[in-house]
Amino acid sequence: NTPLRPNEASGTSGMKAALNGIPNLSILDGWWAEGCEHGVNGWAIGEPDFCDDKADADSLYQILEQEVIPTYYNDKQKWNQMMRSSIQTAVDFTAHRMIIEYQQKFYQKHHKEVVSSVK
Repeated sequence: NTPLRPNEASGTSGMKAALNGIPNLSILDGWWAEGCEHGVNGWAIGEPDFCDDKADADSLYQILEQEVIPTYYNDKQKWNQMMRSSIQTAVDFTAHRMIIEYQQKFYQKHHKEVVSSVK
């Protein structure tokens, strides 16, 4: 999944892949901008704040040739660790986290405002 920056709404296909132990290889947009640890749970294509199709394509092929393919074929231990790291990362991008953040950042704050306005 390599959307055009900044058009990635959320990246649920990448999240599903990560939950299944698939290291991601994508641009830093949507969830991957927050979740990527390059070389740990996947790889980032291109520069995060610079949209250039040619540069992104060059980055993609460079990462495939120099990192992804050698790791997959020559370092099964690292590949397996990356798969485990993908799963661990994906856990932070579930509805459970979303509900906790909504409660902490929105509901608790506004609950206090409502309670103080009633007093």
